[in-house]
Parts: sequence; structure tokens; C-alpha cells
Amino acid sequence: MSMEEFDLRTRSNMEVALERACESLPSDQSGAHTAREFVARSILDAAHRGDITLTKLTEIGLQAASELSKVH
Repeated sequence: MSMEEFDLRTRSNMEVALERACESLPSDQSGAHTAREFVARSILDAAHRGDITLTKLTEIGLQAASELSKVH
């Protein structure tokens, strides 16, 4: 699974959603590779299911970020 499978608009939506979601992480996690990877995987999985709007991808990214915040 990679981003290259998606059109330019969907890839852009995914990138913006990832940045928005990572901004919501606590400062000690926002740049952490594993945290970004977890959020990115959630967004990528959603896109593969057909959720490709910026609104939906951002929502899913924020949910993933929230899960991480609960764990730490």
C-alpha cells in the first residue's frame, strides 16, 4: 500500500490531514516518527476504504492522534 496509487488531489488531502492530525499531538509526540507513522497508516487505510475527502481523512487522522494521546 502506497500513496502512489492515489490521484494528486487524494494524495494532497492525505498530506494535509496528516499534518493537521499531527499538530493535535502533544508537543513531545508531534514530531516523533512512530506517532506520525501510526497516524499516516490510519489515513492510508481509510483512503484505501474509499474515504478520500479532506474532511473525512482529517477526522480519521485526529481520531488516530487521540488514540495515541490516551496511551501516553
